[in-house]
Amino acid sequence: MFENQLLTYTVKEAASEHFLKVPPETVTIEVIEKMLFENFQEVLVVDYSRDRERLLGILTLTDVSHLKKQRRDLKLPISTYMNPHVITIDSTQTITTAKEILISYNIGRLPIYEKHKVVGIIRFDDIISHHLLSMRVINNQYVHIMDSMHEAITVTDRKGNVLFWNKNAEEIYDITAEEILYKPLKEFFPDALSLSVLEEKVAIKNAYHSPKPGYNIIISALPVFIDGEFLGVVSTEKNVTEYTNLLNQLDSASSQLDLLKEEIDKMTKDFFSLGHVQGKNPVMQNLMQVAKKSSRTDANILITGESGTGKEVFAKSIHQNSERKGLFVPVNCSAIPSALFESEFFGYSGGAFTGALKNGKAGYCEMAHKGTLFLDEIGDLPLEHQGKLLRVLQEGTVNRIGSNKIIEIDTRIIAATNKNLSEMIEAGLFREDLFYRLNVVQLDLPPLRERREDIVLLFTQFLNEVCSKNNIPVPTVGSDVYNILLKYRWKGNIRELKNAVEYMVVVSNGSKITKDHIPQYIILDLSKNVDYIDLPNLTQGETGLEENLSVLERNLLIDAMKQAGGNKSKAAKILKIPRSTLYYKLEQHKIPVS
Repeated sequence: MFENQLLTYTVKEAASEHFLKVPPETVTIEVIEKMLFENFQEVLVVDYSRDRERLLGILTLTDVSHLKKQRRDLKLPISTYMNPHVITIDSTQTITTAKEILISYNIGRLPIYEKHKVVGIIRFDDIISHHLLSMRVINNQYVHIMDSMHEAITVTDRKGNVLFWNKNAEEIYDITAEEILYKPLKEFFPDALSLSVLEEKVAIKNAYHSPKPGYNIIISALPVFIDGEFLGVVSTEKNVTEYTNLLNQLDSASSQLDLLKEEIDKMTKDFFSLGHVQGKNPVMQNLMQVAKKSSRTDANILITGESGTGKEVFAKSIHQNSERKGLFVPVNCSAIPSALFESEFFGYSGGAFTGALKNGKAGYCEMAHKGTLFLDEIGDLPLEHQGKLLRVLQEGTVNRIGSNKIIEIDTRIIAATNKNLSEMIEAGLFREDLFYRLNVVQLDLPPLRERREDIVLLFTQFLNEVCSKNNIPVPTVGSDVYNILLKYRWKGNIRELKNAVEYMVVVSNGSKITKDHIPQYIILDLSKNVDYIDLPNLTQGETGLEENLSVLERNLLIDAMKQAGGNKSKAAKILKIPRSTLYYKLEQHKIPVS
């Protein structure tokens, strides 16, 4: 149906109106300057007479490049350098005819004649764009059906621009069609699997994916070919976030099944040795000694502590200091959907189920053979999966789904959690036998607020790392900065401190970090908790500066949300702040959102 409809379109309907015509006596350098300034891809040299135009030749940007490389005299007339052999097409001819001519002569453009005048130019990209736009028009009657589907549907052209974005996509990602249509998909989702399909032109089916933090998607993305020409990608995505009970952001490496091994290899290169786990705090020094001794054994280790206290850093350090030559395989247990647990942990053979890779896939346990399997957020693993994991740990073997072959594994387990597993055992939420299997050695990491003597040490370490990574000089730090950092409570612990350091380096943009470069939420928090900061003297009154600023900020947030009709993306644009900052402030001020 699409090809039959396409036959009725003329080249004039798809032609570009952005083209340049000049007489043959025009100076070449003047033409080139106009082409570059106004972004013309070519220039047509035309001899004008009464009621007709005679096309004498053409000069493209490629020709201009050759002229400059050859150092030709560009003060000569354009007729000196034009290509006189120009193929044209009549305005009544079809787009299909134009496409065949372009392919046959291996050229990129056709000037269009109508009543003895050049009225436009059709390029190969114009034809491709018209193909896609026509396809959308022809299938417009099906749009309401796609809008009513449970899956999110996205169509991108061959350059990665979004051509279709249905209602369910709007609901899943909180991005309207008006915001995303005809813009590069990469600007919104830099890790989208559709981008891989655009590059490789190979279909991806039923892949578990996290296109952005906090989103858990089952996606199928297919390349679109018409008459052998690649036109773009169509993807369908089903939101499974509600079924995963996520507590933290998904690890992007574990969400891309076919790229998992590559991502794990990359992560193992960026390890922290025990020598880089620093601390003056006596508790930390004792923990580092225990970790160093434990690393030389195969004993399983359980690392506990609040979120952000550096549990994975410790796990990587232990693995690196050990004599195990296999991979360090990190797994976020809270991010594994129940339906994918066995295939992710134990692997599967080729053809075991719909969407399975042809050659099968090794599971996490098998990948960590002779290495270390790091089970982060182990407390979030459902009971039914705890039993299956315990059996593998006890027997030291795995069976891939769809295979009867027993695979022996030598895997060292390091688990981590911010939950109290003993209380979970009493509540029947965690298996006692698995707990004792994991808890051979326990390392309980203290929160940063209980090791304040390490704050400056860690700040300096992160400052040097960030500056080295970005190849910039290490700035000096004002003493008032340290005073404030030492008084802050660091609910996010080491992770929050590292993020704050990166922020200060970015916004300082100079040779010194001062109090003005500290994240504003830290200053606001300290102003509300006088136990942690020495507030300046204020004029006597019912409210002070910080209280008024807080009220003003809340009012601005409420007004912006009202103006945006509850749309958080528009509200962020109105306030000229990132969406992540808006989300934080809405939660901070306890402003309800729909």
